[in-house]
Amino acid sequence: MKKIAAIPALLLLTASATFSQAKEHGRVENSGTVVTELLQAPDTIPQNVLDKADCVVVIPSVVKFAVVAGGSYGRGLMTCRGGKDFRGPWGAPTMMALEGGSFGFQVGGQATDFVLLLMNSRSASSILTSKVKLGGDASAAAGPVGRNASAETDVNMRAEVLSYSRARGLFAGVSLEGSTLRPDDGANRNLYGKQFSAKDIVLNGAVTSPQCAEELLAVLNKRSPKNKSAN
Repeated sequence: MKKIAAIPALLLLTASATFSQAKEHGRVENSGTVVTELLQAPDTIPQNVLDKADCVVVIPSVVKFAVVAGGSYGRGLMTCRGGKDFRGPWGAPTMMALEGGSFGFQVGGQATDFVLLLMNSRSASSILTSKVKLGGDASAAAGPVGRNASAETDVNMRAEVLSYSRARGLFAGVSLEGSTLRPDDGANRNLYGKQFSAKDIVLNGAVTSPQCAEELLAVLNKRSPKNKSAN
């Protein structure tokens, strides 16, 4: 009887794992769609800004919730240029979580896509190993918008993290100061079928990129194949 009872439990666990993996695959695919659409838009991330980013964080479809006033929670991914010096091609994504209160009021209850650019190795390395508060642990600013942005770009490029939002079809720089960004270890386990740290995924090449990340990596490697930052 014990063996018979164990079979449904095993099937349930297998089904749960399969569902969790499919959910993360969908999140990765959605992130690829977000980046593709944003980089095709007329007013988008300036090319000279994207070319100097070490990593890109994509948090699709963030929705404000009412459990805590103004609270928001979004899950997505982070992909970085390969190698410890962030000079190689864009690599396998690590799953991330964005949490905070301030940006919940800005989206007006609508689902909002967030894209964050990490502009130096310090911010990238910090986020890969711990929870980072934007505007505290890492300097942050609303990212400049427009293919020909120049003066504003010069000012904001001093920030370690540049952030953008898209809601109701509108794309703009947005301040996420006060929010926190951290690795989502549980989502990594669901995506890759085994526990890997964000640092191992990005810096140590512990995994191969899943097929669901094909669109995301293809568009980034096409639009910004080389890191043109000074650091």
